[in-house]
Formats: sequence, C-alpha cells, structure tokens
Amino acid sequence: MSGSATAEPDTEHSQRPVRRLVAVGGVVQGVGFRPFVHAVATELGLSGQVANGPAGARIEIEGAPDTVALFCHRLTADAPPLADIASVAVSELPPTGGTGFAIAPSTAGPGRTLVPPDAATCDACLAELADPADRRHRHPFLTCTDCGPRFTIAATLPYDRATTTMAAFPMCPDCAAEYTDPSDRRFHAQPVACWACGPRLRLTGPARREGGAALAEARRMLAAGAIVAVKGIGGYHLVCDAAAPRTVGELRRRKARGDKPFAVMTPDADTAARLGHLGPAERRVLTGRSRPIVLLRRRSPTPLAPQVCPGSPDIGVLLPYTPLHQLLFGLPDDPPGPGILVVTSGNLSGEPLVTDDGEARRRLDGLADARLWHDRPIAVACDDSVVRVRADGSPLPVRRSRGFAPSRVRLPVAVRPVLAVGGDLKNTLCLAEGDGAWLSAHIGDMDSLPAQHAFERAESHLRALTRVEPVRIAADRHPGYRSARWARRDGRPLTLVQHHHAHIASAMAEHGLDEPVLGVAFDGTGHGDDGAVWGGEVLLADYAGYRRMAHLAYVPLPGGDAAVRRPYRMALAHLRAAGLAWSPDLPCAAVCPHDELRLLEAQLARGVACVPTSSVGRLFDAVSSLVGVCHRAGYEAQAAVELEAAAVTADGVRDGYPFALEDPAPLLAAIVADLRADTAVPLIAARFHRAVAGAVRTACRKAHRSTGVRTVLLTGGLFANALLDAMCTEGLAEDGFTVLGHTVVPPGDGGLALGQAVVAARIADT
Repeated sequence: MSGSATAEPDTEHSQRPVRRLVAVGGVVQGVGFRPFVHAVATELGLSGQVANGPAGARIEIEGAPDTVALFCHRLTADAPPLADIASVAVSELPPTGGTGFAIAPSTAGPGRTLVPPDAATCDACLAELADPADRRHRHPFLTCTDCGPRFTIAATLPYDRATTTMAAFPMCPDCAAEYTDPSDRRFHAQPVACWACGPRLRLTGPARREGGAALAEARRMLAAGAIVAVKGIGGYHLVCDAAAPRTVGELRRRKARGDKPFAVMTPDADTAARLGHLGPAERRVLTGRSRPIVLLRRRSPTPLAPQVCPGSPDIGVLLPYTPLHQLLFGLPDDPPGPGILVVTSGNLSGEPLVTDDGEARRRLDGLADARLWHDRPIAVACDDSVVRVRADGSPLPVRRSRGFAPSRVRLPVAVRPVLAVGGDLKNTLCLAEGDGAWLSAHIGDMDSLPAQHAFERAESHLRALTRVEPVRIAADRHPGYRSARWARRDGRPLTLVQHHHAHIASAMAEHGLDEPVLGVAFDGTGHGDDGAVWGGEVLLADYAGYRRMAHLAYVPLPGGDAAVRRPYRMALAHLRAAGLAWSPDLPCAAVCPHDELRLLEAQLARGVACVPTSSVGRLFDAVSSLVGVCHRAGYEAQAAVELEAAAVTADGVRDGYPFALEDPAPLLAAIVADLRADTAVPLIAARFHRAVAGAVRTACRKAHRSTGVRTVLLTGGLFANALLDAMCTEGLAEDGFTVLGHTVVPPGDGGLALGQAVVAARIADT
C-alpha cells in the first residue's frame, strides 16, 4: 500500500522570536505615547525600545510573532486619548535576543511629527488639586500625560522638555522620580512640575504676592469689583465678576469694546445651563478636552450683568481648562468669590493677544487693576476657540484656536508644500503638504503693525512644528489685503485665490470632497472678478475653478467702510436701488443726519465712491437698520447679530417674504409695508430670514437643473448665523440636496487659508 506523508508544522520555527521596526506617525509626542508603548510591551513580555524622532515614534519590538502582532494591533486600538495616529509602518529587523523594554533618547533627522493641541485639566489632576494631602494641592500648573499645555509650550521638535518653555524649570527629585517611573501617570510627561520646581505665580498691583497668596489676593480683588489680567496658557485674559454691572461696564470702557459680547466662564456645566440652553450636543462640546467657548441661546433672566452681551441672541460660555482657572473659582474651603467670571482676551479691541510679560506691563496695566502672572513663557499666542452647535448636533467652529490648533486636517487630494496666508479679518494661516494641512491658531485682524508681527511669529512657529517648507504661497485676490502684500514680498511663486472660491474649497476639503459642488457663499465682503464687492454667491465649484450660477443683485456700497460702520447708509442704498422713497417714517431715513442724507443722495446719483456689491451681509445690515434694530455697528456683523436676536424671539414663523437673489425689490417693499402696518419687528426679522433661505432654495434648484449637482455647501461668515443655517439646511434637504456645513474650520474668514491652500495646489498642478 502506498501513500504520502503529511509534513508536520515547524512549531519551533513559527515561534522563533522576530524583531520589528515600527514607525508611527501623527500626534504621538506629548500625549503619553512612549509610556503607553512601554506599558503594553512590558505587559506582553516583549523587549526593545521606543524613542521620539523627527517623524514620530520609532519602536523596536522583539518577541514571539503572534505577540508582536498583538502589540502592533494594540498600538492603534488602545492608543492614549490625546494621540492621533496617522500612519504605522512595519519592517523587519534582525533579532538581538535582548531583554526588557526601554524608552530611549530622542533622535534628530528629517521627517515630520505633530504636536497636539492644549488639553483641559483631566479629572485625576483635578482630584489632586483639591486634595490637601497631595503634594500638588492648589498647584496652579498641575498636569500629566493626559492633559495640560502642549502647542503653546512647544518651541520646536522633537517634543521633549528641552524644546519647550518648561526647559527653564529643572525637575525637583520628586518630579524626576515620577517622570522616570513607568508605573506613574507622569511618566515622561514633559510639562510635569510642582510647588518645588515651578513655574511660579505672582500678583502685581496694589499688593504684591507670590504663590498661593497671589491667588488668594486675586480672588479677593475680583470679589471686590476689580479687573485682573490673568496669564493663561496661550495669552493674557482680562477677568472680572460677570454679575457686577459697574465692573463689567468699566471693563467694556477700558477695553474700548463697544457692544461686542463678552464670554463668561462658569465653574461647571450646570451653572452654564442657567445662562443658556444646554442640550446634550452643547454639553459634549462644552465639557470636552478642547474646552472652547460655546455659543448658547440665552435664557432670560440670568444672573449676568446686562453689559455682558447686550443685543446678542447668544451667550458665549466656557469651563475652566487649567488648574489656575479652577482655583479662581475657589476650592470648598475658600471664602466665597464670584460665581461667574467675564473672561476676555487681554488686549485693546482690535489688537493682538498679549503673551509677553514685558508687553503685558506696557499694554495691560491701564486696562487691569492687577496682573496675576507666572514665569513660564508662552511659545505662541493662542486665543480661546469659539464653537456653536448646529441644529443637527454637529459642531460649527466660529474661531478655531486653543484646543484645536494645530491638529491636522486630512486632505482628499495630495498637495505640494504650500503656505496659505488667509485674509485680513479673523486671520489664520495654513501650511499643507501631502494629504495634511495644519492651521495656525487665530491671529485676528491684520490692520495693525503688532498684528502683522503676530502673523509672522505664528508662521515661523507653525513652520518649525510642521517642518513644511512651502514652495508656493497662496493669498486672497483683494489688492489691498495686508496678508496678500506680505505674500507678494515673500518672493516664492504666488497664487491668488478668489475669496468665495476659497470658502467653498475649505468646506470641500474638510468633508473630503473632490468633485464639483454647489457652494452658497454668503458674507460681508470679498473681491470679485469684475472688481465688485461680492458676498452673495452661488458657485459651481471644484478646486480647479468655479462658475458663478447666481448672486444677489448689485447695489452701490456708498463710502465703503463708512457703509459698513453705519448700516443706515446701506439701507438707504438698497431702498433707492429698489425704487422706494426715503420717507421719514422709515427708521433708517429718520436716523440719518439731514446733511448726510443730502450728501448720500448726491453720492448715489453720481456714483461717487460707490463700488457695487452683491453682499448678503450688507443686505442683513440694511434690513437691520430699515426695521430700526441697529443703525451703527461697533463691531463686525453687529447689525446682523442683533437682527438674528430679534428673529429668534418670533416663534412658529414658516413663511418668508417674496425674494429672489436677482431682484430684492419685492422683499424690501414687503418689509416697508409691514413696518407701516405696525408689524412687530421680531416677526419681520423672522420673515426676512425665511426669505433669504427661500432664495437659496430657489437658486440651488435652478443651478441643479443646469448642472445635475446635488451637493450644496453652506459657507461664508453669514452661516455662523444659527437661524439662517438651520433654515437653509432644512429647506435644501426637503428638496433632496445633500447639505453640508463646516465642522472643522470656521465658515468665515478663519477658514479661508485651508481653501486657498488646496486651490493653489490644484491650479499649480494643471
């Protein structure tokens, strides 16, 4: 009998140790990744080492093949909460037969890793803060691998203590022991510190204090009605009791704030819920690691001073995100203090955020009664982020900064190294390469020399952290933008990107789209191809180009910025374009001084200094003044914000005025008729919002018939208006469109740079 023998498996060979080189890219430095790797390798009985490098983390791991495979799986499945793993590459190494696992010194060389955003204080650290038996009891700079400053202390890479602003604070023996103990929560936590090793807190003002005494005196001053400048992780804040009308009014006067709303900090989410409507989605954003300012619909009444947010439909609320903030509210055994604090950026309105201590003495001593500061430098200015929650529960960034910058935005297309410089309002810049884009923190308006210097520092810092060396610059087409002038002086190849095309491209990029879309781009201003001021655009767009499908009919913008600051001028321009008389019974005509009225009439008749505009933002200004809501704007979009505030008080309004973008005359005539019929202003405001949403539906239906495109992106600063955003989204969805809004970058000019980057890259490649 014949047969064949079956080979036995080579068990000995299959279990022979292997050694792998595992290169991990992404946010893996400053997040406790090396301690995590050490713990997993030790638990599995594997040997090797892990080190930070310029391209991420470099792991050498040795052991049985199945166990090594399990280790590689757990790298991504069980990664630390702050980690964001972008890539894992595994290659073979010859086994060495080593024992034990070590954290090796960082290595230098070419490549790129990422620094994580700053993260709010974790629960474990908060428990230590409040524990009298803990050696970090009341320590204002308490942190661990899961929380604390990262982006704002990182000067360069790799992310080690020596390359951060903690380098000046040698660890005491106790902190050093924790730092080197693999079982400790602070194992290789770069910002680790305590009372013994610093940083140190100081109060400068009528009384000078240090340490815990400085904090106690600052709390006493706040309770007595003082304004205190407080140094945070990304800059100085001006802080006062939010329930004290006289103090809040004085802060508004000193800061030259006008009527622009202040944000407030509450000790917990339950207190925030007393101020505004806090649904589950808002609570998640408010209490998350990023801890932005969250815009909540205001409740009435509230314990806030009326000067906190006059005329706004929302209240901006944030929770403490550092131990210092928590201590300002006090621990259970502290004397009573303010229960809600105004927390606003430490600067005069229009100036960049103060970060340097010497600069704080010069710029803030006249604004604050005292300064509560510390001796840890701030590597880069980073203002608080602002988020609202859309009707579908998704977050809508209004300002993307602390807690989010410099997180990578994954791109749907590969791009060559490019720097995009954004716009002149709400400026942020963007560096992009390959499939990644990194945006700076919020820089602000570019109309001052200090702001332009802040822009240059932010660009240098972001380039050092991302190691992107751009071969091309992208900027806005507006010939007067300071950001574009800077780009022209740079000398590298320059691509100028149309403003609203950039808005749409930014929304496309964050949603991973690379096919034509219908973009509804509504804002206040943007340089148009024909020299007009655009801002009411429906574009068929992809990254390579766009076609204008519809726009708001042109009206003159009399006097440029003068019309923006005085919405009654815009109202009168719209009335004249619609053939409606400037009757004195109309609020916009009644408020305009007689001599100015005559000059404006002549200016419009002759077309002097009257650039045409299609801006829907200016239409909102016009209607706001026409109905008597806001005639003079002290801050950007004030007239539109206050018109929205009026509209949200009118419940159940389903019908709008007749309105098509190409002819606003029937809309204006209907509003005038309602005014003369003594219709309530909130009802008029709500009908106007419905009218704009209806015009968007009509324009998109028409564009779809000629293009077949069913994806609509809502972008531009007007879509920070929650009411308009919800109405447009609802109506377009009913028509069968796929409707997308921003969830990663702001719809306003803070998101321009992302769109500029991808457009410039695509145009350069064609």
